Amino acid sequence: MSEGRSLRYLSAIEVEHLSTASPRKVSALKAAGIESIFDLLWHYPRRYIDRSRQADVADALTGEKVVVLATVQRVSPRRTKQGRSLVEVEVADATGVLRVVFFNQAWRAKQLRFGTEALFDGTIDSFRGERQMTNPVVDVLVGTEGQRSGYQKTDRVIPIYPQSAKGGLTSWNYGVLIEEALRRTVAFADPLEETELDRFDLLDRGNAMRAIHQPESLEEVEPARRRLAFDELFRLQLALRLRRAQLQRDARGIAHRVDPSEAQGGAHQESFVSQFLSSLDFEPTSAQRRVIGEIAVDLASGLPMNRLLQGDVGSGKTVVAIATMLAAVQGGHQAALMAPTEVLAEQHYLGISALLQDFVIKDDQHLGGTRSLDVRLLTGSVPVAKRRVIAEGIAGGDVDIVIGTQALLSADVSFGDLGVVVVDEQHRFGVEQRAALRESGRRSRAGADPDLLIMTATPIPRTAAMVAFGDLEMSVLDEMPQGRTPIVTHWVRTEMEDLGVWERVREEIADGRQAYVVCPLVEGSDRVAARSASEEFERLGSHELAGLRLGLMHGQMKTVDKEAVMAAFRKHEIDVLVATTVIEVGVDVPNATVMVIEDAGRFGIAQLHQLRGRVGRGAKQSYCFLLAGQETSADAKTRLGALEATTDGFALAEIDLDLRGEGTILGSRQKGRSDLNLAKLSRDQDLMEMARALAIEIVGEDGSLGGRQQLADELELTLDPDDAAFLFKS
Repeated sequence: MSEGRSLRYLSAIEVEHLSTASPRKVSALKAAGIESIFDLLWHYPRRYIDRSRQADVADALTGEKVVVLATVQRVSPRRTKQGRSLVEVEVADATGVLRVVFFNQAWRAKQLRFGTEALFDGTIDSFRGERQMTNPVVDVLVGTEGQRSGYQKTDRVIPIYPQSAKGGLTSWNYGVLIEEALRRTVAFADPLEETELDRFDLLDRGNAMRAIHQPESLEEVEPARRRLAFDELFRLQLALRLRRAQLQRDARGIAHRVDPSEAQGGAHQESFVSQFLSSLDFEPTSAQRRVIGEIAVDLASGLPMNRLLQGDVGSGKTVVAIATMLAAVQGGHQAALMAPTEVLAEQHYLGISALLQDFVIKDDQHLGGTRSLDVRLLTGSVPVAKRRVIAEGIAGGDVDIVIGTQALLSADVSFGDLGVVVVDEQHRFGVEQRAALRESGRRSRAGADPDLLIMTATPIPRTAAMVAFGDLEMSVLDEMPQGRTPIVTHWVRTEMEDLGVWERVREEIADGRQAYVVCPLVEGSDRVAARSASEEFERLGSHELAGLRLGLMHGQMKTVDKEAVMAAFRKHEIDVLVATTVIEVGVDVPNATVMVIEDAGRFGIAQLHQLRGRVGRGAKQSYCFLLAGQETSADAKTRLGALEATTDGFALAEIDLDLRGEGTILGSRQKGRSDLNLAKLSRDQDLMEMARALAIEIVGEDGSLGGRQQLADELELTLDPDDAAFLFKS
């Protein structure tokens, strides 16, 4: 670890201490969320322009894509005959003059005033014999004040900084401020040992900070980015390892009576787990048996389990969940399964009750010394009187497995002896809900933290999972049950193909099958050009699907009405269910073989994959039709093409990561100053592995950092305040 200015030191110095920071600039910086020198230096360039490869205006040829650095000479805003805004700008450098035009960007007239110096990135075209650029990308370097003092390292490479509309600072303004901050910082304290830098081939922090902001050549940028990206990933991995150690240190666990070999079935006839696996009318996959074995090891350990189960749509997570809950029940404890919607909770209840209807529990309180295993459903729509009876059974320990929604967290629900909690579709719940369930276990007779299994059918790329759920053990169901026929997916691009879709639906219905039609909206909207479920229900019933039995379900319906529609669909009293994404997760009707998704370009990859997973749940060939014309956006075309090309949810998750970036995947982990600004999980897998390995080495079993005070200081400074308070409370 080197001597120098620490992050704590830099965070304590406000930007107004810089001589180049005028009161107006200080105000603009604070409007952009930059208050300290730390904030300023960690405001990284978003790209770079190599002036050695930059075109002179005189040399730019028609048809070429070029970047020119020029000064605004004249600005002329006006309206075209069609009423569109048009801003004509004349720019020049030492070699010549170029016309730049902007359509429907009236604000450019204020941005590009006379004297403004900017980079114009676009293609040279021709208009009435003159060269021009149309709607180029613009990066303002120097505003009309034209000040450049003290910032001269841009003769070759120009860093382009993110600019906030609130602040009004140019990229050049940022460069001037950062140059002074770097010069006056002199040296940076480095939390990594020299041996660690050598081992991972990383720059020291001081050289990395200078190269990221003031590179002499573009070749210097990537090594600097890698070092600073490593820091981001390393801090997150340290926090996750510390959280895991802290939870284990404070844990009160249950040593369940379960043998990991039960996962293989047959060897333990007295075991509920073995009995359950043997009773299935299909052979569990080797992946299911492997994961049940991994969970059994956790359950028998005496330490509370915290495990994430990833499994693609239809991979058989429910079988694993039931085996996990039975492991608790066979030892005299209770189990709970929490689902995000009442529709999914009821479906789990119906399926699990049927599978466990013949299970008998020894109970001296009942005549004959036995009773049936009791599975109950508890949701917000359960009538008050029935709810009271169920709550009494849960409190008394007579209810063995309770399946429900967030109603399980209500104040009137108190468990008698809670041993295991399964959370389905983890992305629908926050840390607070899981903590509340854990507290329910501590209040029960067990007086311990229930073992926690979190399930998701939305595959997460491994690198993202290591960041978002690095404090959990992970299991993956990477094998599909036998008898599943791959779903045929087709992106419907034309009206003629559209007609063919409805013919296919009619053919499947005539063959005794059922279908879904999914729309993005519940009701029509003048602002959003998307079919609504309500309108489409009426239209299809009168036209393409006239004569068929149609049902409608959406999130604005009362729970009792949604349950009635879903029950009718399961009983095949409805041929086609027209719905919103309320049926996205977990709905399982094996007789449904067609999924039609309207305005499919409006959905994300994960949502499309989940919706497709509502069919293909039996042996019959199933179909998914993505209705979206050619005029969809480039990103939408990529998503639809990916869905058409593969049914592999993990492959789709990697594409999704590339398209959307980390923020939407990491969710609440992305808070505070620990955001991933330079690290990209899709390309920095090696950095992630390095960061994780080093974090495991440094964090002791006691949850300490082995005397690495600077690391502790940086973590406390950069993490979300709630996380920091939890990790450093001691």
